[in-house]
Amino acid sequence: MYRNRIERAQQIMRERGVDALILGPGSDLLYLTGYNIHSSERLTALLVFAHADHRLYIPELEASRVTDPSLSLVIWKESESPTKLISKELAAQGVQTIAVGDQLWSIFLLTLQEDIKHVRWIPASTILAPMRLIKNAEEVEFMKRASKVADRVWERILTIDPRGLTERKMAQIVSDLLLEEGAEDIAFNIVASGPNSASPHHSPSSRTISEGDMVIFDYGGPLMGYNSDITRTLHVGRADEEELKVYKAVKEAQQLAFLAVKPGIPAREVDRAARDHLGSLGLDKFFIHRTGHGLGLDVHEPPYITPDSDLQLQEGMVFSIEPGVYIPGKFGVRIEDIVVVTQQGAERLNLATRELIEV
Repeated sequence: MYRNRIERAQQIMRERGVDALILGPGSDLLYLTGYNIHSSERLTALLVFAHADHRLYIPELEASRVTDPSLSLVIWKESESPTKLISKELAAQGVQTIAVGDQLWSIFLLTLQEDIKHVRWIPASTILAPMRLIKNAEEVEFMKRASKVADRVWERILTIDPRGLTERKMAQIVSDLLLEEGAEDIAFNIVASGPNSASPHHSPSSRTISEGDMVIFDYGGPLMGYNSDITRTLHVGRADEEELKVYKAVKEAQQLAFLAVKPGIPAREVDRAARDHLGSLGLDKFFIHRTGHGLGLDVHEPPYITPDSDLQLQEGMVFSIEPGVYIPGKFGVRIEDIVVVTQQGAERLNLATRELIEV
């Protein structure tokens, strides 16, 4: 699989006149090689040539971790400079255009640019984003499994009385549940209660969750490298009329956006379906972010479901649908599912209840 991906990248490089591709640690490297390594001051880099074999430059102390025999390794010692080794190889190949991974540390790129003159540098996303944009059946299956983990966590959250717990404590419980249910790691974890729920990217705080709070839970974690992402909102005690109205509006907007998904339509039409509905109820001014983002090896990746996106949806694209309403100083509501575009429209990967649960 990985060899085929590298060959596909090389084909695109040749079509676009790109001579070399350099990737540091991150999701692009994982996508092409299956090798997952943290970024550090010791450079690990994949060098792919359009017309020659690829090489993985790796520090000697990490080399034993690479078990795939198809990866051609250049093992560098502590006394060597990996950027000098890469620069020498690029010069030997006479490259003119180099695509650089978005996740490569700037210090390494600046050093390479100092060593290699009179070449054109472009983002590697021009090569890899189109490849990663469409998920194959295996990738979709990994994400379905990850989403089922997230769904099971929500079912368990609903059995917990959050009264008296701080947001941080509740967030820790959610993290523990994610790992217990099978996630490989915690990608992110938001618990936002009461007025904090009006902040879409709130960091869990020492605030105590109390009677009358609307509480947003937004969390996810990877399985086989592919992430889940789900948002649900519950209410502590009985919700009042305004809270019920807002929740109903967000739930309807989310459903309308889901029904709008079809192959061939621009992504903005999905955003419009949610935004127009909230606007008809006078709530659009409180919807302050895009309707969705792509998901895969990264939590946020293309496609982005924005008001101005002309990108045509295609079968196999995977993204979130997550409209929200955030009333400053009072409360917020967000409902998020991950969907995959199918021939018929869209399929939800999250099946956890979207009803407002009052605990």
